[in-house]
Amino acid sequence: MRHYLSELDLTKEEFLQLVHRGREFREQWESGELQTLPKPHTMAMIFEKSSTRTRVSFEAGMAQLGGHAINLSPRDTQLGRGEPVEDTARVLSQMVDIIMLRTFSHDIVERMAESASIPVINGLTDLLHPCQLLADMQTFAENAGDIEGKSVAWIGDGNNMCHSYINTANLLGFDLRIACPDGHEPDPQILERGAARATRVESAEAAAEGAHLVVTDVWASMGQEDEQAVRELVFKPFQVTEEVMALADSEALFMHCLPVHRGDEVVAEVLDGPQSVVWDEAGNRLHAQKALIEFLLSESVN
Repeated sequence: MRHYLSELDLTKEEFLQLVHRGREFREQWESGELQTLPKPHTMAMIFEKSSTRTRVSFEAGMAQLGGHAINLSPRDTQLGRGEPVEDTARVLSQMVDIIMLRTFSHDIVERMAESASIPVINGLTDLLHPCQLLADMQTFAENAGDIEGKSVAWIGDGNNMCHSYINTANLLGFDLRIACPDGHEPDPQILERGAARATRVESAEAAAEGAHLVVTDVWASMGQEDEQAVRELVFKPFQVTEEVMALADSEALFMHCLPVHRGDEVVAEVLDGPQSVVWDEAGNRLHAQKALIEFLLSESVN
C-alpha cells in the first residue's frame, strides 16, 4: 500500500514520473482528449482546513478520470463528534478507494494512513504541502526544463511550503536558499535532514542572487490570522519586489501557491509580471493530482 504524506514517500524516479505524467494529462486536457482510469473510483475528501485549489483540483480531477469525489468536513461527519481518526480510516476503507485529507496536525494524516487499507494523500498539513510541490515542479519543467542543479530562492516564512521545498531539493537535486526572519525559521530537523541542498541566508537579496526560481507564500498562514499585523512588520524586509527579482537569473520564474496578499509578501508588479507563472502553477494542481491518483491506485493493486 502506497500513501503520499510527504515528498519523501516517492523516489526521485517516481517523482519525475509523476511530473511527466502530469504534463501528459495537461496536454490531453487542453486537446480535449478523454482521460479515464480502467474503472471508476471514489475518493473521500476530508477538509478540516478551508480550500479552493485543493478541493476543486481533486474533485475535478476525479471527475475527469471517470470517478467521483465526496466532500466531507468534521461538522458533516462523526470526526466532529469525537470519532477517532483510526476508526474513520477503517470505515472509509470499506466504502471508497482513496482518501485525501487536509488538516492541521501532520500526526492526523499519519494516523489515517496507518489505519487505512487504501491510499491516503496529504492535501496539506501544518508541516508539509506535498501536492503543491508536484504542481510546482511540473510548472518549472514546462517553462524551464530540468530543475536538477538549478538554484531556488525561498523568501518568507519557514512554513509547510518551505519544508516541502527542502524535502524536494534533497530529492531532485536543486540548491535551495532560504531567507526568513529570525524566529520564523523552518523546522530544524527538516532543515538538518536537507542540509546537503538547503541553506539559510540572511536576506531576500542573498537568496535571490542568480536564482532560477523565486518562491514565496503568505506571511500569516491559516490559523495565524491574529498575528497578521505583527508579522507584517517582521516580514517586510522579506517582500519579493521587482528589485529582488532583478537579482535572480534573467529567465527566473516566480511562484506562489496562493492565495496571495498583493503588496505584502509580493508586489503586484511581480505577481502579475512576465516572470510569474502562478496561474499555470495553480492550474497544474489539477493535472499533477490526476497523475498522483493514477499512480497510487495502480500501486495499491500491485
